[in-house]
Amino acid sequence: MKILLVYPETPATFWSFKDALKFVSKKSSEPPLGLITVAAMLPQEWGKKLVDMNVTKLNDKDIQWADYIFLSGMNVHLSSFKEVIRRANKIGTKVVAGGPLVTTEYKDILGVDHFILNEAEITLPLFLKDLENGTPKHIYTSNEFPDLSLSPVPMWSLLDRKEYAALSLQYSRGCPYDCEFCSITMLNGHRPRTKSKDQFLNELETLYKLGWRGDVNLVDDNFIGNKKKLKDEILPALIEWQKMKKYPFSFITEVTINLADDEKLTNLMVDAGIHNIFVGIETPNEESLAECGKKHNLNRDLISTVNKLQNKGMIVSAGFIVGFDSDSHAIFDRQIKFIQESGIVSAMVGLLNAPTGTKLFERLKKENRLLENFKGNNMDGATNFIPKMDYKVLLSGYSKIIHTIYAHKEYYERIKKFIKNYQAPSWKSNKITFTEIKAFFRLLWAIGIVEKGKRHFWKMLLYSLFKYPKKFSLAMTLVVYGFHFRRIAASI
Repeated sequence: MKILLVYPETPATFWSFKDALKFVSKKSSEPPLGLITVAAMLPQEWGKKLVDMNVTKLNDKDIQWADYIFLSGMNVHLSSFKEVIRRANKIGTKVVAGGPLVTTEYKDILGVDHFILNEAEITLPLFLKDLENGTPKHIYTSNEFPDLSLSPVPMWSLLDRKEYAALSLQYSRGCPYDCEFCSITMLNGHRPRTKSKDQFLNELETLYKLGWRGDVNLVDDNFIGNKKKLKDEILPALIEWQKMKKYPFSFITEVTINLADDEKLTNLMVDAGIHNIFVGIETPNEESLAECGKKHNLNRDLISTVNKLQNKGMIVSAGFIVGFDSDSHAIFDRQIKFIQESGIVSAMVGLLNAPTGTKLFERLKKENRLLENFKGNNMDGATNFIPKMDYKVLLSGYSKIIHTIYAHKEYYERIKKFIKNYQAPSWKSNKITFTEIKAFFRLLWAIGIVEKGKRHFWKMLLYSLFKYPKKFSLAMTLVVYGFHFRRIAASI
């Protein structure tokens, strides 16, 4: 068999970082980890090629070469996903599709020969066995959640690794919480399933031997879902490994805000190099937090909690949502005030949407409020249900948030606030790489000379250079992020 694995093109979104990546000569923020993991599950003797459409073009010759296209993606990829299917159908190459998008939306996707739904560790072997026997079915699905010991080391050889700003690994799947709008528990369950210490370290060792140095994204649904195992086994072993290798990796991951309640866990994560975290804060409105079941965010001073994590050495990015039924017209100014006071530089604010199959989706369906399918990009000003607030007011207020928090003055003020509160980990090197030097001169031109708002940029640059020189490199990285965010904001 000849298999072409295809990852669709990600549109310009908050998380694509397309404009920021140009400063460091990269094409994509991270690789298609799911596809290269699936590739490792296929028979070794099969021919395999990978086309990540965020890095390279998909040519008709590649499609003609393949016996099957293996296609995976998320809701945000829907447009590109369907275009790949159309091209494969036109040429006559069979399509096998899996991943989060088709698991929830496969009934609305035409032209796919075989759907491998849910988690591939269970459903893919069933398809491969039937394929060998000449009796492949149209749909493979399962209600089981697999043991992650079944997950192989990803097939890194398929990637052009130099094109990515970070590589990715997965330690766990699932989340113990059940937020109304979130599809994680539906897809991966409530009980966090983890890889073993040896399995996790072996994957890190593989990346190290390949010569990778730099950022690694731990793409877990909630990295701290099993706190005890992290504290007792994983993090002590990771700290020892990092020290032995002289900290070749720094990690990015997703956690819940109650990480701040566990000082030991926070310290261990920072010592292990896991210091860049994304947190779902959603809203400062406690009524809306209660509405969506975000209990672990209730009854706490969220700004103080964020500042505590920053002071411990954590770079905190966060997600925010407007459009809850409990939101009043005051929510827009409250969100702006909260984001500015927290010093959260990378603040993703989106309209509430209801992904297929979530508790929110089912509730709104009963209330006859659902509209079109979920697109996966909650920053495009679209929502897939009828909100309680007048939609024009909601969209206007949302636009006000985005254009305020990413305006030059407000954005640079958050950088100042952050670097003042942030305490860099002891392991963090102050060495400047050649790539960083090139990126710095590019940002001086693009942001310090060409772009509007340069006065605020130069004030912030001088502030960080002379007052916090050890954090200057980080401040400039955040400046580049802002360049990207402003371009996304311009389309809203």
